[in-house]
Amino acid sequence: MPAIDPDDHTVAELTDELETVDDADELRAILEAERAGQDRDTAREAIRDRLEEIGAESDGVEAEDESDAESDDAETDADEPETEAEEDDGLSHPTRDKRHVRALADGDYADMWVFCETQGGELLEVSTEMLGKARELMDDFADEYGDEERVVAFLMGDDCEGLAEESIAYGADVAVYHDDHRLERFLHKPYTEIASHMARGEGSIESTDWRDYDKPRYVLFPATNNGRDLSAKVQAELDSGLASDCSDLFIEENEVSNPVKTGEPGVKKTFEKVLHMKRPDFSGFEYSTILCLDNPGREFHPQGCSVIPGSFEPMEPDHDRDGLVVEHDMQLDDDWFRVEITEYDRLEAGIDLTGHDVMVCLGRGIADDPTRGMELGLELVDAFEDAELGITRGIVTSSYEFEGHVEGYATEERQIGETGQVVAPDVYIAAGVSGAVQHKVGMDESDTIVAVNTDTDARIRDFSDYFIEGDLFEVLPRLTEAVEAGETALEAEAVADGGEDDD
Repeated sequence: MPAIDPDDHTVAELTDELETVDDADELRAILEAERAGQDRDTAREAIRDRLEEIGAESDGVEAEDESDAESDDAETDADEPETEAEEDDGLSHPTRDKRHVRALADGDYADMWVFCETQGGELLEVSTEMLGKARELMDDFADEYGDEERVVAFLMGDDCEGLAEESIAYGADVAVYHDDHRLERFLHKPYTEIASHMARGEGSIESTDWRDYDKPRYVLFPATNNGRDLSAKVQAELDSGLASDCSDLFIEENEVSNPVKTGEPGVKKTFEKVLHMKRPDFSGFEYSTILCLDNPGREFHPQGCSVIPGSFEPMEPDHDRDGLVVEHDMQLDDDWFRVEITEYDRLEAGIDLTGHDVMVCLGRGIADDPTRGMELGLELVDAFEDAELGITRGIVTSSYEFEGHVEGYATEERQIGETGQVVAPDVYIAAGVSGAVQHKVGMDESDTIVAVNTDTDARIRDFSDYFIEGDLFEVLPRLTEAVEAGETALEAEAVADGGEDDD
């Protein structure tokens, strides 16, 4: 029996004990004992990692794990002709020698970081939305746990100190910024390197003495094109996980029994201060809650996600709020700026569908006559005092041919849904919309949802307040007439009930 009996320890305890063993034969004996006992995958992995650390191999014990597979393949291999060994150029198998990367163990984590994306010298609205939600979460965090942790905005760009100060007004306690004229536009490499450098607390004493932890506890990114890109790269650099396109967040403890997380079967473990990141799944109308939980001997931080724009309300800016603004110090490699933008065209301002009382959204139900369908939607929009037209992704990706000015309304900037805009009007009228979960994410917070569809089994019926069975080419003109006559509620109810004339 080896000096350390693995059956007497959890995987986490065993991992700590292994640090005291430098003899390869002793480690192999522990590995044999583990195989003969509980035979835990994570325990065997920890022992083999320790053997690798001291420069030894697991030799015969590891070979036993592979012997069965090798014997199964022996007959097949004997029939195959021998081929000349290819020279390894170091590129054919880039991950062959890569080992399981272990993040910082027993690290110190604190604060919620928010990447504040900017454009044209201004904070994007989603940045202020995330700051407001982060403020709410960390205020609740202080009430729940008695620890006052901060909201930290981080941003980069050209002449962005003023935006860092603005982020304080929108709820941040600390704003860390990196100013460089070459960062005016988003660039993958420098933005990733700077954000990771900031998060790890690297830099001069002057730019890092405000914090005393290893990495942020949580980090939020916007689910924009740039935010999605940056979030994946930064979380990989920080050796953590990412939940993408989230629409709700909350923090609470979680009890789990998964042996991958607890270290051994049949044991329950409680994880505290867990960020629950809710996102729509692909089953139809359910939401998945993503958790970033540690493994035994490995810690995944920051717990990170990207947030769908429009999911949260920004707080009212308070320009008298006190906060710390820190200029980040880092030498930028010229090689990161090998690509130079010499000319560019600025697109016209996009369409903001948020903030309207009424939203009329058209879906694939206009397929029989796309131009006429679009015109009917616009006529209904014009009948209201404050309304706007939106479309589903089905129209954006379709090959419909539109005539005249209505073609300008079939663009991606009017798309509502997970990869489009998120709206929450008083009234949402969905005409010819099936109700895919990706679309539901974009309009689920509407006060009243009215659906017009010929298919009574359409999924949108399940979450509509009023469902009108009918052809949008017949129903929309009647709704328009009712709105113009000031009889909206009465007419909508009559149409929904199948009343009045059916001409």
